Amino acid sequence: MQYVIALLVVSGAARAQTTDVEAILKKAVGLHQAGDIAAAIPAYEEYLPLRPDSPLALSNLGAAYARVGRYKDAIAQYSRALKLQPDNLPIKMNLGLAYYKTGQLEPAALIFEKLHRAAPDQTQPTLLLADCWLAMGRHKQVDALLTPLSEKNPQDLAIAYMLGTALVRDGQTVRGQVIIDRILRNGDSAEARLLLGATKLNAQDYPGALLDLAKAVELNPNLPDVYSYYGQALQSTGDPVAAVKAYRSALAANPNNFTANLQLGVLLKDDQKLDEALACLQRALEARPRDIAAGYHIAAIEMQQGRLDAARRKLEQIVKEAPGFTAAHVTLATVYYRLKRKEDGDRERAIVRKLTAETQAKQQQGVNVK
Repeated sequence: MQYVIALLVVSGAARAQTTDVEAILKKAVGLHQAGDIAAAIPAYEEYLPLRPDSPLALSNLGAAYARVGRYKDAIAQYSRALKLQPDNLPIKMNLGLAYYKTGQLEPAALIFEKLHRAAPDQTQPTLLLADCWLAMGRHKQVDALLTPLSEKNPQDLAIAYMLGTALVRDGQTVRGQVIIDRILRNGDSAEARLLLGATKLNAQDYPGALLDLAKAVELNPNLPDVYSYYGQALQSTGDPVAAVKAYRSALAANPNNFTANLQLGVLLKDDQKLDEALACLQRALEARPRDIAAGYHIAAIEMQQGRLDAARRKLEQIVKEAPGFTAAHVTLATVYYRLKRKEDGDRERAIVRKLTAETQAKQQQGVNVK
């Protein structure tokens, strides 16, 4: 009889403990729903060591972290929650958004691609996937993704604008112009001006691009990428000081903007502001890890700073991937000579001479054809 009573006492204590633990979660959820994120976070953090396998608490804590800008912590919590519920689409979406907002575009794109496949009629993950691919330079993939969606929704200007951006960046001027005309039918807009300016940049009509892009900035200075393109037009028309200002405006709106980071990094490098330039170029490389231009300029800065082995390793990989990149061969030759590797330096100089001769021959051939 005493044994039975003891069991009942233990069982009652366990129920009381469970009730207390669940009260912590209830408190956390209540604070979260009331918008008191600062108080909800420690409540979730108190609950989770007691119930580490609660997808609800993990996901909610991830959302709370994201609300206060702690995206790295949010990613960790969403990832733990997904291990427990691999098919939970809202958690996948939140994880993708956390990666997206921290500029980790490749993992974000992988998640948005899975969400698109699971629900191809859902616009949000499709447009987020397209935006990731645009930032990563995958313009043809954006074309394939959005063209069917644009045909089904011809009045959706958000889809039209993103598709038009991909087409213009891919050099598909004729198809891009169709999209621009569709947007212009709704009146003059920053979006249409930006696409027109980008088209003219591709055609090397820099003064024309500058006019359109200045108008785009005037119409909507908050339009994504508008200052990035405006900076390129200013840079191409010989105004690097104004270009730097434009790129800084682009990065204030989106610190992970690839083009703004790359071009600002180059301009700062030319101005011998090497530490700031390096920070910009590294952010550009984070957005596009295989970008040769960003890698090259980082290597050039490392050479200037005396980090010759680091520069050498990067440059050797670059000329392997892009053997016709003359400037990389020139810089690598310089690095080899500074490392007292004369034979390697001579070999690179010979490659430079050969590439230069080939370029001159092509240019001469072009002149003769005319």
